[in-house]
Amino acid sequence: MNLEHTFCPNSACADRGKIGQGNIGVHSMKEQRCICHTCGKTFSITKGTALYRLKKPTALVVTVITLLAYGCPVPAIVAAFGLDARTVRDWLRRAGEHGSDVHTHLVERAKLNLQQVQADEIKVKTQRGNFWMAMAMMVPTRLWLGGVVSPRRDLKLIRALIEKVCGIARCRPLLFLVDGLASYVKAVQHAFRSPLRTGKVGRPRLIPWPDIAIAQVVKRRTSDGLHITRRIVQGCPEMIRHLLGRHTINTAYIERLNATFRQRLACLARRTRALARTAAPLTHGMFLVGCVYNFCTDHHSLRCPLYVGRSGRVHWVQRTPAMAAQLTDHRWSVGELLAFKVPPSPFVPPKRRGRPPKRVLLEAAA
Repeated sequence: MNLEHTFCPNSACADRGKIGQGNIGVHSMKEQRCICHTCGKTFSITKGTALYRLKKPTALVVTVITLLAYGCPVPAIVAAFGLDARTVRDWLRRAGEHGSDVHTHLVERAKLNLQQVQADEIKVKTQRGNFWMAMAMMVPTRLWLGGVVSPRRDLKLIRALIEKVCGIARCRPLLFLVDGLASYVKAVQHAFRSPLRTGKVGRPRLIPWPDIAIAQVVKRRTSDGLHITRRIVQGCPEMIRHLLGRHTINTAYIERLNATFRQRLACLARRTRALARTAAPLTHGMFLVGCVYNFCTDHHSLRCPLYVGRSGRVHWVQRTPAMAAQLTDHRWSVGELLAFKVPPSPFVPPKRRGRPPKRVLLEAAA
């Protein structure tokens, strides 16, 4: 067993979530169990991963999750591997919840200079009506920043998405490229504000972030054809041209990402019979596909030239969006993604209530 990145998951342990403290040892090699010498508790090596307490072989689970992440419907997997449909859906739920934890730990807690963000919504048909999936991406690195699922396409949905982006963004010049939905302007102006603390009593005044620009691409279909209007809602035109570089105002990157999600998530395909039943499996599939896209998929536009050989042929280094954003140094496999352990929050000793012991009072007086 490799204990290099193993930590104690016990919530009452003083060394929980800490790596390299020397408190983790091997308890049983046969049962793949570890022991924490700080609290004395034993735990499985797969504790805290999507593979915890699964009876099937790990290779089979990874293969099924890989197929689900690349658009294979559940009935096809059931027919191919002889599994129960409830088992496959449970594995999808596990992988989606684990992907949500990994995304929160590695992406949402990172502070990145986003520069340019594109956002859009997808209308999803389910067995219980329509849902809306709003997603955002960082254009320079093609990093998927997260998504929100809601039964209504309203301001609440857009605010939840923009708040995720605001938690990741550094206070740097930032350009939002969205469609003609007016909720984006209100959500961006509401989220990107910081409190100005003056030491006075009461709620501090919120100051808008400087250099936040918003541009919209409005598409209208008429009898004459498709009409596209590009307009700047907020921001300096010079800064917007600098952030755009050689590109124009467009939402092409998020639309391509939407097409990737429709290709890799079976319930998002058009005219499909593999519909999701509720919003929960839709959310689980979104986080699974998003994490596989960020960490496990090479993006052709992100490759870097390594060297030029004697024949003049360029050798390229492939990169994933997470590698381009410097969140990891290598391309993950799906098995590595499922086996990644998200450390818990640091241990905080409980506060002692009541009067302190006399010994403590005497030591404080001395």
